[in-house]
Amino acid sequence: MKRFIINFSLILIAFLIYFLQENFFDWFTIAGVMPNLFIIFILFIGLFTGKNKGTAYGFGIGLMLDIVVGNKIGIYTIVLGGVGFVSGIFAKNFSKDSRLTIMFMAAGLTAAYEIVVYLLNYFILDTNLEILIFLRILILEVIYNILLTIILYPLLKKFGYYIEHEYNGDRILTRYF
Repeated sequence: MKRFIINFSLILIAFLIYFLQENFFDWFTIAGVMPNLFIIFILFIGLFTGKNKGTAYGFGIGLMLDIVVGNKIGIYTIVLGGVGFVSGIFAKNFSKDSRLTIMFMAAGLTAAYEIVVYLLNYFILDTNLEILIFLRILILEVIYNILLTIILYPLLKKFGYYIEHEYNGDRILTRYF
């Protein structure tokens, strides 16, 4: 029953993040650039639940975004699924307690996400290739996501360890030895 409640809570949080991105962060842009809270959310899901659940949530949230705001079905699905998979791999190789490590993960995944989405849009949708505008947007979004990661880190870490304990129980230390 607890796992159902956790999964239901994560789905509600995904809808809340969508609402925040579409309504709230339109008012708080930096030079017209909004943060991408979905990358931070999927990063934490992958870190605390593993690559399978991170990939599944990435695919699910990506499919929702493709249906609601995307031009083609599959672009956000593939890229966010990849973010979930990579963050699950990060869970085994890096510490979740280091704020600096989490900041670098958020920055790297944000940059990789934006580059892959931009390239997929360029090749699939035949959009224009404007490197300088893209680099400005990329740098501002990375900075914005890093700032939000710093702010949200304590809350997400606490909730993440609760989820990890619920899914893994006492088997957490066995993966390190």
